[in-house]
Amino acid sequence: MRRIASVTLLVDEYESAIRYFVDTFDFMLVVDDPRHGGDRWVVVSPDSDGPGLRLAAARDQQQRQIIGAQAGSRVLLVLHTDDLMRDYALYQQRGVVFIEAPRDEPYGAVAVFADIYGNRWDLIQPI
Repeated sequence: MRRIASVTLLVDEYESAIRYFVDTFDFMLVVDDPRHGGDRWVVVSPDSDGPGLRLAAARDQQQRQIIGAQAGSRVLLVLHTDDLMRDYALYQQRGVVFIEAPRDEPYGAVAVFADIYGNRWDLIQPI
């Protein structure tokens, strides 16, 4: 059996990124392990069963330049919810900027938001 364990998201620094995902989206801090050389292995996740989001502080100018644009202008990540309108309202209250208002699609209800770095996410309530 194979599964994706985590996806790396470049961030400006660890503490603000952890606070953002934990406080804004109620993600769990799954791993925060200091590594040799002063780096950290940080993983947050909306639940303990699925893949995690590995937060990686940019190390050089090339990495810093693509923070917030890892997928260009496309959606980078998809977050499923069991109640789109509940989370849409909650995330707006917490300062999340929605690029597209909720709409119905053949696969479910979806709204598009940008995280604090500018990465686009689909918030989807699947059918």
